[in-house]
Amino acid sequence: MSAPSPRPSTLHLPPGDWSSVLDCLCARFPAIDRATWLERMARGRVLDADMVPIDANQPYRVGMRVHYFREVPDETPVPFEERILHVDEHLVVADKPHFLSVMPAGEYVNETLLARLCKRLGNTDLVPIHRIDRLTAGLVLFSANRESRGAYQALFRQREIAKRYEAICPALPHLDFPLRRSLCMVPAEPFFLMREGEGEPNSETLIEVLERRGDLWRYGLSPISGKKHQLRLHMATLGAGICNDPFYPELLERREREADDYARPLKLLARGLRFRDPVSGALREFESTLQLDW
Repeated sequence: MSAPSPRPSTLHLPPGDWSSVLDCLCARFPAIDRATWLERMARGRVLDADMVPIDANQPYRVGMRVHYFREVPDETPVPFEERILHVDEHLVVADKPHFLSVMPAGEYVNETLLARLCKRLGNTDLVPIHRIDRLTAGLVLFSANRESRGAYQALFRQREIAKRYEAICPALPHLDFPLRRSLCMVPAEPFFLMREGEGEPNSETLIEVLERRGDLWRYGLSPISGKKHQLRLHMATLGAGICNDPFYPELLERREREADDYARPLKLLARGLRFRDPVSGALREFESTLQLDW
């Protein structure tokens, strides 16, 4: 059994006819059997809103807030190291390698950037201010201070942070660069995909060419908006899907896309972040130390 995550997940109990919190958890998470929940409760790994351990007899109440520590048996190690680029009272900036999740999700709890940084820095109050996909490498900004967290989160919400990415994709010699790509992005099937829809554009990316090497080019991508999979879909709809993308333009079979091939990372890198610091007023700029291999 892997160690529990550094901070608990939170569930607001949904409507139902359960008699206990235990019954609700078993129904909500059918992949976790009743004996496992009982064992976690016995170890104090299921808590109420006041962070007091819950036992198996705790009555169910709709809307009740329950904290629980996710645990994944035999968690697969991610064989790449993050690099911490900056630490101060308010911020932590790290370079995330390909294949490492930012937050606990699915089969990953401790093999995540958040868990690793909490352990390395001894700060379990770290919170990512933004996220990048597990398959994407590069810069991630974390809040290290609850008091200033809202000010930094507002930068992303109000689009006051300039983000730069790089991607290696097929050449597009018939197009003039730089260009602005605007799309109406809507949810697709399966649920984790996005697609181009009809209607007013709700996503925009500035695209430029940084380097040409035959049939492959290295592009600079500056997202104006922040839609899920925006860069991946924008390039795919231009006819230049990002190299080694298991989702776009064609979705690989589940077995193929879930089997990480460390020799074929997604050729997408979060290269730079630039913003006016809301606390100090200083201009802050961070640059990834990672490089995309051709």
